[in-house]
Amino acid sequence: MIRPALTLRRRRILVDVGTQRDLFTADGKACIRNHRRVLANIRRVMAWVRKNHIRVISTVQFFNSDLQKRPYCIAGTDGARKISYTQLAHFLEFPSDGYTDFSRDLFDQYDQVIQEIRSSDPFEEPRADRILSEVKATDFLVIGGPTETTVKYMVLGLLLRKKNVTVLTDAIGSIEKHPSEIALRQMQAKGARLIDSKTLVGGGRLQRVGICSCDRCRGRLLKVCAEQD
Repeated sequence: MIRPALTLRRRRILVDVGTQRDLFTADGKACIRNHRRVLANIRRVMAWVRKNHIRVISTVQFFNSDLQKRPYCIAGTDGARKISYTQLAHFLEFPSDGYTDFSRDLFDQYDQVIQEIRSSDPFEEPRADRILSEVKATDFLVIGGPTETTVKYMVLGLLLRKKNVTVLTDAIGSIEKHPSEIALRQMQAKGARLIDSKTLVGGGRLQRVGICSCDRCRGRLLKVCAEQD
């Protein structure tokens, strides 16, 4: 007997890639460029997700401390934790264990699935591959980082599986400018739609991103400049 596809009642799904403290806060081990702007846009997108009851598939990278090429998002450290407002109230987290099992009514029970991965390519994690391949939605909206590695692998993998993919370009972050520009061109050439978050969720401005403790994110630089004027 053929099992039914993993179907969402709602037709959009947000794919949240690697929104962890080491990548998105100023004191993180591999902080993205322009982290304040990207964090502000991610926070707006997550507010829109909550308001419109959009389901979310998240991936979080956990590396071992002996991997010198990736000295960030080390399992058990504060830097590996998710940015708080990217985690919904009703979520289920799967470990990176090599298994593929999950409940067929997953998105009836939970608003968000969080899958741990041990590689920059989410599709190397068997359960992540299966969930992303089998879930049925009209559009997959992608945020997170880094653009030049995990986001690129996520988008290209979804496109390979015949999914409609929209990348929210101001809600993804990169560590290196040139490789990220190449990655965006690759995604677009393969069929991804590139838009900014304002096109999807509307305008609005945040003075503080509410997670990073640096002066810029806490609005102190704006206050100092105003006082100097």
